[in-house]
Amino acid sequence: MLQDQLNGNRQYGLSMRIVVTNDDGIDSVGLHVLANAMVPFGEVVIVAPDTEYSGAGAALGALHLIRPEVHRVRIETLVGVAEAWSVTGPPALCIMFARLGVFGAPPDLVVSGINPGANVGRSVYHSGTIGAAITARNGRVPGIAVSQDVVAGSFEGQGLEEMLSQQQWHSAAEVAAEVVRGFTASMPMPPIVLNVNVPNCPVSEMKGWRSTKVGTLPPRTMSGATREPKPGHEDAFRVSMQWGEAVTLPEDLDGGAVSAGYVSISALSTIHEEPEPSYVGAALDQLFTG
Repeated sequence: MLQDQLNGNRQYGLSMRIVVTNDDGIDSVGLHVLANAMVPFGEVVIVAPDTEYSGAGAALGALHLIRPEVHRVRIETLVGVAEAWSVTGPPALCIMFARLGVFGAPPDLVVSGINPGANVGRSVYHSGTIGAAITARNGRVPGIAVSQDVVAGSFEGQGLEEMLSQQQWHSAAEVAAEVVRGFTASMPMPPIVLNVNVPNCPVSEMKGWRSTKVGTLPPRTMSGATREPKPGHEDAFRVSMQWGEAVTLPEDLDGGAVSAGYVSISALSTIHEEPEPSYVGAALDQLFTG
């Protein structure tokens, strides 16, 4: 039904416009696989950083310093994708530019990923994959962030480079396509962000899906960091990071669900005001009243 509707819309120039982005850069295989999976749902345009911006969150960068540029890109593995662009800036900037019309009509939907490494627990605060979707939502465009676990578990939401050869990208893309199919059948208003985390295995081996809460810890955390002198440079140090062992998390949390073999779906809220911070009131009264 949805496909018939979209096909009909194309005849009248009314196709849904989907911008696909990521934080791993324009050359990421996960980005290309995800973009191809979005083609049945509308007009797909890739707008992605020209290099890796993992951990960039929703940062735009210092625009007066980076003087961003955009470049048209041709990617041979894309099938049915209308255009591909790279931006000399982080994923949130890609989406801000897309929303402002740099690449044509603003998007109706932003899909970000596929990130190698589950973005769960506190990783949601730092993920550029999720930051792009949040930036879309802040501009009243819904966003879906798609991440996939890696062999041996994700480290603070990121997969180490030597693990990437074992990514089963098409499994995550198949899950993402079904999420988008359901999402676009009844687009929520006001716009929301969905955080989708997929196990790294064939769909036939996944246990199903869970609606999950965002936890506080990822499956593997950074356990320590130390300074090491940089040879030949006085008062300069490299930082050596140590990674902890994998932890078992409850399956009702995003990290626990994906580690147990389930697709995790979390809806991320906007920032809400907390009760008035009366504990600073007396100090501020003293400042302003003397």
